[in-house]
Amino acid sequence: MTDQDLFHLLALQQVEGVGDIIAKKLITHCGNATEIFKTKTSQLAVIDGIGSVLLKNLKDKSIFEKAEQELQFINSNKIKVSYFQDESYPDRLKHCIDGPVILFTSGNIDLKNKKTISIVGTRQITSYGMEFCRKLIEDLAPLEPVIISGFAYGVDIFAHQLAMEHNLQTIGVVAHGLNQIYPKNHKKYVSKMEQNGGFMTEFWSSSNPEKENFVRRNRIVAGISEATIVIESAERGGSLITANIANEYNRDVFAVPGRTTDKYSQGCNNLIKTQKANVLTSAADLVYILNWEIASQARNDKKAVQKQLFVTLEPEEQKVYDFLLKNGKEMMDIIALKCDFPIYKISGMLLNMELKGVIRPLPGKLFEAI
Repeated sequence: MTDQDLFHLLALQQVEGVGDIIAKKLITHCGNATEIFKTKTSQLAVIDGIGSVLLKNLKDKSIFEKAEQELQFINSNKIKVSYFQDESYPDRLKHCIDGPVILFTSGNIDLKNKKTISIVGTRQITSYGMEFCRKLIEDLAPLEPVIISGFAYGVDIFAHQLAMEHNLQTIGVVAHGLNQIYPKNHKKYVSKMEQNGGFMTEFWSSSNPEKENFVRRNRIVAGISEATIVIESAERGGSLITANIANEYNRDVFAVPGRTTDKYSQGCNNLIKTQKANVLTSAADLVYILNWEIASQARNDKKAVQKQLFVTLEPEEQKVYDFLLKNGKEMMDIIALKCDFPIYKISGMLLNMELKGVIRPLPGKLFEAI
């Protein structure tokens, strides 16, 4: 994209009444942002959603002054700009009708052919949430997923830190311009994150971290990923907004279950109860539902990776799993007989293993190892 195209795209963003959906309609009709300002009003008026007020706002000269200031900031700070029609624009976000027209990024972000997950949750992460998140990222590390979050307190920054510990690419989607860091306490993480990953925003340098910006930011977190994982959440919380948006985008959502008496498990439990999220008890659940394959560079160690993913199995469950792995599909009665377990016990054990994602039920009351 040339500076002229970017200049007019920035100007378009400053037109009152033009959001991402309207901007895309105008650009699609005219070819690019520059042509929009050259096209006659009568020709623009035929576009669905373009009224007389908006057409009048397109004539406002102040939008060009603001665009010039932002363009200078972008160029002087070497901010990378990703346009929704560019190859560099995140593929999954292209399919979101309200995805940002442009994204501003810093660091070394590479999403091409990458497994991507968003990890979100409460700012008041508990020891339970920390332990689960730690184990999840540790077990997923061999698959080299990109870890995306919002760089906020609690679950967000903890997920970013764990990603960096395991040399995974991690991206902070922020609710303000790239001329500042919020929260300021997280400034110490910026340099390392930008070495392998970085920051992403739709907001200009003039944008501060206002409350409404965080809600808008959440649609990027949800839209850019294959799946959104809610580690912990109270009954109401921003991470639940992200989960709902992910559902609207037809993306997978996972939630970590907790005790009904725990405040920061209520949101997750409700997502599961209302069938808005898959139960997440281990990394194996995620791998199974997303149908991820072992990364090519790790295929020689496939058995070691699988073993790491399934370390949550109890000794009796491991016995059943090994039996199914060796013998293939079997009925519950045969499994109970060959593994020397009473039928009432094997029933509950198979259900638990199914939730862990290590076996699956088949027609005819058969079960097989995954």
